[in-house]
Amino acid sequence: MTDKLIPHNPEAVMVIRKVTPEILTCSVPFARFGRINIGGRGTIVRMANGNLAVFSPVALTDEVKSQVTQMGTVKYIAAPDLEHHIFLEPWHKAFPDAKLIGPKELEAKRVQQGSPLPFAHLWKKDEAPSVDAEFDKEFEYTFVHAHPNKELVFNHKPTKTLIEADLMFNLPATEQMSKTGISPTSGYLTRLFNALNSPQGDALWQKRFLWYAMSRGDRPSFNKSVKIIDSWDFSRIVPCHGDVIEGNGKEIFRKVFAWHLH
Repeated sequence: MTDKLIPHNPEAVMVIRKVTPEILTCSVPFARFGRINIGGRGTIVRMANGNLAVFSPVALTDEVKSQVTQMGTVKYIAAPDLEHHIFLEPWHKAFPDAKLIGPKELEAKRVQQGSPLPFAHLWKKDEAPSVDAEFDKEFEYTFVHAHPNKELVFNHKPTKTLIEADLMFNLPATEQMSKTGISPTSGYLTRLFNALNSPQGDALWQKRFLWYAMSRGDRPSFNKSVKIIDSWDFSRIVPCHGDVIEGNGKEIFRKVFAWHLH
């Protein structure tokens, strides 16, 4: 990855924030294709027993490592799709006892890239694996295999927080770009992508993007996954791209995925 995609100075531009007493987010600039500012976000959840689950890990800076260590013991590290795995290796080296979680297709991708990792749990199409009793007690999850990026979506039941990577965006990436001095809406391609992936108003363009692009490969399976997620009890959405949605997360989810829920 080049500096155009991920920042060369993550410590200086990362926004670390306690969303709840149990949830820490690490928000960073990220430019898709080096030109479209969509931001990135890692999420750390402290479970009831003090163990931590890390989703879509970002750069493991000294500050991130310090805060994570203060929170508890890293027990799970999840790559929620085929794209959000760039920093898996440094996190695995720092926390070698943590269980690595991801979609089955990621295992082969890492091997092909020459950087295999010892995944403990891999999701496959039409399978609903149990991670372990401890994890399953606090999280609901499903594998949206029909999504091109092979999305894993999680719901932290105690805080009613949906954690997802590329299933839906909440652009512009205001928080993630806030320490860069760059407007999250600057640049023609960024503005265009923001329009395609905003849940504001009637969210028509994001609905079209999901319907005609993201779900076209296997729409019945995609719809089934969306309906599973819709059955969960959540009010907050923590996306990897764009701002956290507070309070009305379920309402926004149902608006964005309305065509898939009928």
